[in-house]
Amino acid sequence: MTAATAAPPVLGPPAFGLPRQTLPPSARPGGDAPDRDADGGTAGRRGRRRAGVLAGLATATLVMFVLAVAVGSVAVPLSETARVLVGAEPHDPRWTVVIAQVRLPRAVTAALAGAALGAAGLQMQTLFRNPLADPYSLGVSAGASLGVALVVAGVGGSGATFTAGAAGTGRAGVIVAGAAGAAVVLVAVLTLARWVRSVVTLLVIGVVLGAAVSSLVSLLLTWTSPQRAIQYWTWSLGSFSGTSTDDLMVFAPTIGLGLAAGMASVKPLNALLLGENYARTAGVRVRWVRTVTLMGTSVLAGTVTAFCGPVAFLGIAVPHIARRLLGTSDHRLLLPASVLTGALVALACSTAAQLPGTGLVLPINVVTSLVGAPVVIAVLLRARPAAAGIT
Repeated sequence: MTAATAAPPVLGPPAFGLPRQTLPPSARPGGDAPDRDADGGTAGRRGRRRAGVLAGLATATLVMFVLAVAVGSVAVPLSETARVLVGAEPHDPRWTVVIAQVRLPRAVTAALAGAALGAAGLQMQTLFRNPLADPYSLGVSAGASLGVALVVAGVGGSGATFTAGAAGTGRAGVIVAGAAGAAVVLVAVLTLARWVRSVVTLLVIGVVLGAAVSSLVSLLLTWTSPQRAIQYWTWSLGSFSGTSTDDLMVFAPTIGLGLAAGMASVKPLNALLLGENYARTAGVRVRWVRTVTLMGTSVLAGTVTAFCGPVAFLGIAVPHIARRLLGTSDHRLLLPASVLTGALVALACSTAAQLPGTGLVLPINVVTSLVGAPVVIAVLLRARPAAAGIT
């Protein structure tokens, strides 16, 4: 078999009943075949197209951010919204309160949460070579949920205020409890990662650990009052509306550190696309990369869960949307695209959840599930032809 007819590399054994995934030439890390065609322009056109896609995503995210601030139960003129965003005084002082204290923190939270989940989902899918892996696969979200359930069941009055998103001791206690629960599960996963060589085994352990922690949450809620159980259920539906400006002083830097760690790991992740053995021969410290990736994604997922609740589907769906838009699996392009796509989709879902003109607000997971479910179904349907050797 010649080099021109060699089969594309295989991304490891199937996981959770999924077929083996193969990489077509256009999806290999950092590479696209053929690099040039007869007129020598294929690579250049492809690069310009992908640069245009990234620029389009950035522009669309900025436009959607402005819309997310302008749209709500009370319509704010776009001109007034722009004046507040650039620091000018609006013609009606009421808009300053509505935008600066309510809508702007909500929009920033949605953008940061979507970017974090998109980047974390991409890293998890690459690390575990599983298209259905997401930031919550290792049970970090379940750990955060356990921490919040302990607050709701044990502190009743203090924990009751978080559903309204009010600042103060109640919300701070819920955030700290959620972060602590996520940290406990993260430490457990990192400890197990030192003894487990197979990433598939580690993923199974994470899923089982998450299921066990979720069962503890269910048991805890069984013993608590119905009113407090409803408080937890409301939190579990997710919301971008609860964060205040003070919350963002912690939320934004933590997400920024997690995203920076992800950007620093793009080269090792590209090598891992071709398997751990190939990565080792290329000089990648696989165990170290695995530990850093698990820590970074867990910090991103745990932080989002602590502040916003367990936001569903974004971590699974966003990386696939970004791959589809770019037509590559090169993380140097795909990670920024996942960050922008995640922010864009989260802002769009947040805007749709406000049900403009009705005065009603939907839980964010209702909207994200409607967006993410078709993407996951499409991934599963595309996996069937892959099993037959079709790329």
